[in-house]
Amino acid sequence: RLSQLRQEGVTILLVEQNARVALKVADRAYVLETGRIILSGPAADLLQDRQVTRAYLGRDYKEFTEGR
Repeated sequence: RLSQLRQEGVTILLVEQNARVALKVADRAYVLETGRIILSGPAADLLQDRQVTRAYLGRDYKEFTEGR
């Protein structure tokens, strides 16, 4: 499991198209667009970033999770 590897201090490079999944398990993240890094930073911050949520989740994250 990724959480166990994280606790052990193992570094993992995760390439994932599902932004929500990737940002929930990552400490840091890089957002690519046409092969270029357009955003980087702590994954928790990027999960709340309006540009990321609109581009990869299709709408604001709060709207996406309401009622769940």
